[in-house]
Amino acid sequence: MKYLLGYDIGSSSIKASLLDIATGRCVAAATTPTTEMGMDVPQPGWAEQRPERWWQEVINATQQLKAKYGFDASLLAGIGITYQMHGLVLLDKAGHVLRPAIIWCDSRA
Repeated sequence: MKYLLGYDIGSSSIKASLLDIATGRCVAAATTPTTEMGMDVPQPGWAEQRPERWWQEVINATQQLKAKYGFDASLLAGIGITYQMHGLVLLDKAGHVLRPAIIWCDSRA
């Protein structure tokens, strides 16, 4: 059996789904955290989140899927990722996050 793993990285939560390629059926799904992720508003009209938090919640969602279904990662045929409408994550040359992400509801632009 082969699977597809999908992540939806939203501003309030991370959703993950494991799909059976042969049937197209969702065999496991997870949403984390159980309460809405907050956003930072350092000034009026600004909206930011920490990408490190998104990554931690992706890890949590993946662990939940593995606990629910116990899939073998070697059976993954692909991974799909969707992200909030639009946002900005700044990275240095080594791929490290430079500052909190500017998210879709920020009014600076």
